[in-house]
This record gives sequence, C-alpha cells and structure tokens, in this order.
Amino acid sequence: MAKKVAFLQGNEAAAQGALYAGCNFFAGYPITPSTEVAEVMSAELPKVGGKFIQMEDEIGAMAAIIGGALAGSKTLTSTSGPGLSLKQELIGYACIAEIPCVIYNVMRGGPSTGMPTGPSQSDVMCAKWGTHGDHPAICLVPASVQETYEEVIRAFNLSEKYRTPVMVMPDEIVAHMRERIVFPEPGEVAVIERTVPTVQPEQYKPYDTSFGDVPPLAAFGSGYKFHVTGLNKMQDGFPTTKAAIVQAEEERQVRKVDGNVDDIVKYEEYLLDDAEIVVVAFGSTSRSARFAVNEARKQGIKAGLFRLITFWPFPEKQLLALSKKVKAFITPEMNLGMATGVVKGVVEGNAPVHGIFRVDGEPINPGQILDKMKEVK
Repeated sequence: MAKKVAFLQGNEAAAQGALYAGCNFFAGYPITPSTEVAEVMSAELPKVGGKFIQMEDEIGAMAAIIGGALAGSKTLTSTSGPGLSLKQELIGYACIAEIPCVIYNVMRGGPSTGMPTGPSQSDVMCAKWGTHGDHPAICLVPASVQETYEEVIRAFNLSEKYRTPVMVMPDEIVAHMRERIVFPEPGEVAVIERTVPTVQPEQYKPYDTSFGDVPPLAAFGSGYKFHVTGLNKMQDGFPTTKAAIVQAEEERQVRKVDGNVDDIVKYEEYLLDDAEIVVVAFGSTSRSARFAVNEARKQGIKAGLFRLITFWPFPEKQLLALSKKVKAFITPEMNLGMATGVVKGVVEGNAPVHGIFRVDGEPINPGQILDKMKEVK
C-alpha cells in the first residue's frame, strides 16, 4: 500500500513529526515565523487526547512544558528569536533538573526584534550558551521539510533517552518553504520512551546514578513523590552545596551528552572522497552549497559538502579528520561567523577556513559560494 504523501510547510511538518513522536502536550505563545506549529498543534492535539495551551508569554510556555514533562507527557514549545531569549532561564532549569522536552526555534533576523520575517542562522550559539552555567546541549538543524519532520522525531527521542531539553532550529526559509513529504507508517520510525523507575516509590531517587548517567524518571501522579529544584542537588533531589557532590553532578549532566556524541551527532557527506575544498553548511544555506558544489565539479574544482544536521554536539572528530586531507574549508552562514569560529577551532590550523556571512535577510546564493571556491582553490 502506498504511503501517505502531502505538500507541507516546514512548520507544519514539525508539528506532524511531534505528533508521530508521541507529543501530547504543547504550550506556546504566537511569534513570527513559528506560529504555524502552534496552529497545527491546537487543531491536532485534541484529536489524540492531548492538550494545547496558549500561555501568557514565552516564559510561561517554557514553564508549562516543564510541568507537563514532569507529569509524564512528551512536551513541545515553539518560538523564535526574542522568545528563545525569554525562555533561557527556564531552559537552564530544565537542564539542571534533567527534564525532557523539545524547543522548536525558527531562526530569524536579530538581535531583539530584528527582522521578524527574514531568515537567519544566528541562534545556534544561543542553543549552547544562551542559558548560564555548564549544561548539556543538543541542537538539530534540518535543511528540508522532510528532514524537519524526521529531526523533530529524533529530538523527542534524544530528549527522552538522555533526559534533557533538545532544540530544533530550522531557519525561516526551511520553516516556511513547502515541499513534498512522505509520512512513515506507525511503527516504521523508532519512538523512544523515557526510562521509568523499577524500584518501589519509597526507594525512588530522581537522580540515582547507580542506574547510570541518565537516571530513570517517574511521573508526578504515578505514585512517586520526589523533589525538583533549580539548585545543585543530591540523588534525592534536595539541594546541596557540598563541593564533591556538585562537581560530580555538573560533570555527569554534561557527560551524558558529550559522552554519547557518536549516538547523537548526525551529518551528511557529499562528494568528499577526493574533495580539496569542503563547504561546511547547514539549513537552507546547505542547499545553495550543494548546488555550488555541483557547479564547481563541472568546472574542474574538486569541491565537496559537509552538511551539519546536528549542530551541538559539534562533529569535531569528523571535521578534524577532513582537515588533514583538504586544502581549504568554506563556511557560508546567515550570521557573522558563528559556525566559522567553531570550525576554525576544530581544525587547529590544518587547513584555512573562509567564511561567507550574510545578515541582510537574503539567503546566501550558490554564486557567492562558487565565487569563493574560485578564489581559494
């Protein structure tokens, strides 16, 4: 039997991916250019017994999905730019309290109100450093409508598996473009559920590391009572200032992500076997990059594309290996050098890195990338 096919916008696909992953609670606040996610969820969640709530502001939306997750739901919020900034305090809370949830953020021009309807790729640093303190960070950057659907499912899986917030960050072009999408059948794509405790309620500790770096998580209302705090905590969830415990807890929370990069990091390699110039790109810019690589090949330039699908953790191991056999990297991005700086730090001088930066609300086109290839070849 033929699979279901649709012609969807990126934001609509994101909502459908969340539903496939089992999301049953959404809280958000309308903001351009992500509002379509909330619109779809408001219509579809009631049909599957889920709950949709429009909160009074972005901070309230983040608080609501934290509460929903602690009550056992798979939760989602969507936002953009200024909304992500407002969520940061509670994103930090979700990190230290180890609460699984998904934040879908459409990147638009900034800072502040910036260019609400223009594309940007300038929130990727915010995904890792937006909230204060050391904390785990997972950020996914899809480049198509189909991939947006798939990466939202993966975001829920990673969030549940590692008990941490996960961000999905398409740029405005990906979020608002319309493309053909093929829906997987129920059960075709793996859907991960959080690990729940096997001990009796009176024995349960929400941060019991005897189960590993990712402790089981009980749901409030299921018979398990436990303490949740934004303070550094002991295994029972209550606050502590004991140096040894705080040190071990902070390291464990980061290690559960950084120690599993091979499971989390995802990327695409295109024509890299003999490439001398490698374009490192993500989101809609990677589509221009692929076209430029194909044109360069026609002109005798050995170009290839390394496409980031996971931005955090960054695929350092793969890029470092590439840097030892290529002549140069080109890093086109709709910001003033965020990914470029990371790539420069990773390749450690093995190969030069040439950035192409654009923040005027217009996409980076293939011609710009091809011209840079000719310049550095």
